[in-house]
Amino acid sequence: MDVRDIYGAGGRDLGRAGLPWKLGIAHVVSSLKAGDAEQVVVDLAALQRAAGHDVTVIAIADDPDGPRAEQLRRRGVDVQLLPKRRGFDVSMTARLVALFRARGISLVHAHNQQPLIYAAPAGWLHRVPVVHTKHGVSDDLQSRRWLRSAAAAFVDAHVAVSRPTAEMLVDQGQVSAEKLHVVASGLDLSRFAPDPVARARVRAELGISQQAWVLGSVARLSAVKNHALLLRAAAQALPEDGRLLLVGDGPERARLVALARELGLSDRALFVGGRHGVPQILAALDAFALCSIAEGLPLAVLEAMAAGLPVVATAVGGVPTALTDGYTGFLVPSGDAEALAARLTELRDDPALAARMGRYGRKVTLQRYSAARMVERYMDLYALLLVRQLHRGMPAVRPSDLLAYARSSSFLQRALGVSAAAEVPGRGWGAPRSDAAASARRRSPIALSI
Repeated sequence: MDVRDIYGAGGRDLGRAGLPWKLGIAHVVSSLKAGDAEQVVVDLAALQRAAGHDVTVIAIADDPDGPRAEQLRRRGVDVQLLPKRRGFDVSMTARLVALFRARGISLVHAHNQQPLIYAAPAGWLHRVPVVHTKHGVSDDLQSRRWLRSAAAAFVDAHVAVSRPTAEMLVDQGQVSAEKLHVVASGLDLSRFAPDPVARARVRAELGISQQAWVLGSVARLSAVKNHALLLRAAAQALPEDGRLLLVGDGPERARLVALARELGLSDRALFVGGRHGVPQILAALDAFALCSIAEGLPLAVLEAMAAGLPVVATAVGGVPTALTDGYTGFLVPSGDAEALAARLTELRDDPALAARMGRYGRKVTLQRYSAARMVERYMDLYALLLVRQLHRGMPAVRPSDLLAYARSSSFLQRALGVSAAAEVPGRGWGAPRSDAAASARRRSPIALSI
């Protein structure tokens, strides 16, 4: 299997020094709520914007707004909310095409499954390179498989966030190996570091003794994260004055609260919900745990390592590529509560070991998982795809121009479910025709090369 790690091949100089031209980049996501993929997009888009590119982040879920939108706006990134209709929205691809055309987009980057289905064909119609990043595990792997397979045909490069994720994609037939690359996720490391002041403040706010041993986890309370395993291990490893801090919310909360009560952890397991200020929360911990059944490359592990914490995690997905067993923390088999409890107890009883692992983990993260490094890898890939496109040559008229020209057709508007009013404020279906579209009207249909 030919899976490529993007470490500079085919455009290192362009990617590092900045492309010799300004790009219009569209990142298409499901929503801008909290999550690993959304945080990656925030850092990726913001750094690309800081490098001088025009960057637009488009969220297409039926309720797409969320806290990441304001983070992006504060960093100068254009945010567009393009909510889809319930079910399969036949108008969404056309609306994306209109937006790409209005914004002068030169490359489309779709993140995870729903954006792949709608944005990949839209990027093809706009005749620009399309990149698709698979950040983690799909909850609906079978139900929309045919849609993903169809959309994948319009993608120029698929990206997995870890080599195990890449191998899984090929084994399941989701992507072809020749289009597949590996780019590890990165994060803004300036936000994470040991912080004694934040440690004391957060513990005081939560009513936790400054001397207590505190274990924590930051993850959505969903079945795939398997917090039940962590609760069972914590029942064995937590001392009487210790605390388990669970940051996040989700559909499993009520069941997990009941399990904590059943295990005698009601006073020691703190469910604090979704919170801002994760770096400060991490500073309050002595160790970090993640017990997922499946993962891509979880930012939570990288953040904990960057904060100088020893990490115990299940050996699933891309976790073993980031966490070295016995060096930066411990890996345990998925579902093994006894092994997890034993490793947590080891860290609890050996503060010197825990501190050493925390230092090593921070060093590894600083070296390998910065957002700047991630952006450099993606810009290398973008450059490679754009150079290939230049070598292939551009069509005389883009299909997106033809769609814009056809917007006056009432039949097309009814079919797509769009009105004559602009889908993009000031520049959508009702906007004035571009020079390219006017040129298309003057050409004979036989001369149009699509």
